[in-house]
Amino acid sequence: MSDATTASTAPPEGSFLATGRGRATLALLCAVTFLDVMDGSIVNVALPTIRTHLGFSVQNLQWVVSGYLITYGGFLLLGGRAGDLLGRRRLLVAGTALFAASSLACGSAGGQGLLVGGRLAQGFGAAMMSPAALSILTTTFHGSDRHKALGVWAGLSGLASAVGLLFGGLLAQDFGWRWVFFVNLPVCALVLFGAFRILKADRGRSVPGGFDAVGAVLVTAGMLLLIFTLVKAPDEGWAAGRTIGGLGASAVLMAAFVVNERRHAHPLVPLSIFRIKGLAAADATQVIAWAGFYSMFFFLTLYMQNVLGYSQLRAGLSYVPVSVGIGFGSTVATKMFVRTGTRPIIVSGALLAAGGIFWLSRIPVDGTYVGDLLVPLVVMGAGLGLLYAGVQTAANAGVPEEQAGLAAALITASFQLGSALGLAVFSGIATSRTSRLLAAHTPRPEALTAGFQRALLVSALCLVAAGAIALRASNTRGEPAATPEIQQKPEPSYDSA
Repeated sequence: MSDATTASTAPPEGSFLATGRGRATLALLCAVTFLDVMDGSIVNVALPTIRTHLGFSVQNLQWVVSGYLITYGGFLLLGGRAGDLLGRRRLLVAGTALFAASSLACGSAGGQGLLVGGRLAQGFGAAMMSPAALSILTTTFHGSDRHKALGVWAGLSGLASAVGLLFGGLLAQDFGWRWVFFVNLPVCALVLFGAFRILKADRGRSVPGGFDAVGAVLVTAGMLLLIFTLVKAPDEGWAAGRTIGGLGASAVLMAAFVVNERRHAHPLVPLSIFRIKGLAAADATQVIAWAGFYSMFFFLTLYMQNVLGYSQLRAGLSYVPVSVGIGFGSTVATKMFVRTGTRPIIVSGALLAAGGIFWLSRIPVDGTYVGDLLVPLVVMGAGLGLLYAGVQTAANAGVPEEQAGLAAALITASFQLGSALGLAVFSGIATSRTSRLLAAHTPRPEALTAGFQRALLVSALCLVAAGAIALRASNTRGEPAATPEIQQKPEPSYDSA
């Protein structure tokens, strides 16, 4: 057995989740994903204060958010596979320690360089933590326990973005912007304590022929360049030479990576994993869906602050009802998996979320929270809970234990890639619409609202597309074993928006 965090790939007698240790294990692993996802959004509402205190330009301020996104997404595949090979608890502990140290550096930063550098390091730490935690979950829980655990994991992951905005508003307004980073420290301490106290030690497994260093360099460089180019595209322009060159170079690196993996006797990412039924469709659904979800949160926050004049705290509190919708959706999904399979859950969630975001795309310049935001936010949240729980379950079903970290990294990388892609594309759509109206001397609040409306409409269409892709996914009801063949195979400036 390659990983001592689990005893067997066969379902254990009784329910491990019903035991105190099982519940503690799930709580620990969910704390990891909650921390990683929340940190991608908690900084957003504190950006104006950070800009004032550290003297950021509007253009450079985006790196406080983008730096985390780039390294998190760029190193995920390497982090996930390293967990399979070196030991998942080891990677979880190392990533959490780096995340804690970089959070301390960010909160203590006296200048722009240290803050951005700390955010880059945070993303690297998260890229080790998240796939390690998810792969421990999928190899520890089995049968109905696994469905329940993945449902809780997905619900908290979806909830984390909304809670991050709430906590960001509370902390930035009452304690100062530095506390959006310091708040990570006690959570990291609990994760480290729990990792040593609850999880069993693991030694990883040796790989005949050595580590695929060339594959590691190629995939990491390709992912970093792709996400970096997407993040910069709204500023540079999609037709700019740097954007086209960056996308082209990323494609070349990823093509070279695929060639290397096909030729390498013991590749970093065995391409046979994509033969697992439904995995590729689940990952593709995640990319398209989160392109819509992430940009929706972004534009709606700008609308509340820049058009409706909400404070940081009020904007954060506005997302509290979203948690109700997400919790409802993920709970329903967990109970329905065995009866209906994952496909109806994912498609229903995508269409429900699309309806909620389409409703939000009709926001008026003089809108109110109760009249224009509350109900569609809850509807969208319910769809998010359904979709995310379904996708996580489908993407991890039938994966051999020795590739669990890789599967976890793939679905998490899909989340990060979709977030970067959606923000890059849709911010350009919003900015273009707003700029044209401002040039025609339209009042600024009306021009901003029109830009947000256009971007939210396209976000809704993204969720419809995600539902269409999910129709081609496998309909996982249980926890099918991987086929013998697979088991044996070696292997932007946003002010103008």
